[in-house]
Amino acid sequence: MVEKYGVEPARFMDVVNALFQSPVYRNYGAIMTEQRFEPAGFKMKLGLKDVELAIKAAQSVHAPLPLGQLIHNHFSVGMARGYGEMDWTALIRCLEHSSK
Repeated sequence: MVEKYGVEPARFMDVVNALFQSPVYRNYGAIMTEQRFEPAGFKMKLGLKDVELAIKAAQSVHAPLPLGQLIHNHFSVGMARGYGEMDWTALIRCLEHSSK
């Protein structure tokens, strides 16, 4: 969305980092805006495994987890595109492809 409004992703992350002062935003934001998905800090295939575990745990107590299902779908697309060994932040590529 940011790019579609003509805002540079790096500039957007400057604003986010100024507002939230979080190393998580700073580090992952840089990885995504610079598209440095390798070497992976946390591989996408491991993210998929963790989301699957969370979904199964939620199902066992009959708790809906719609965001988990959405994330699972995006991870699955990433795996199909060969991103399994990349950092989980390569999900941004899946989102970019789905919005075209």
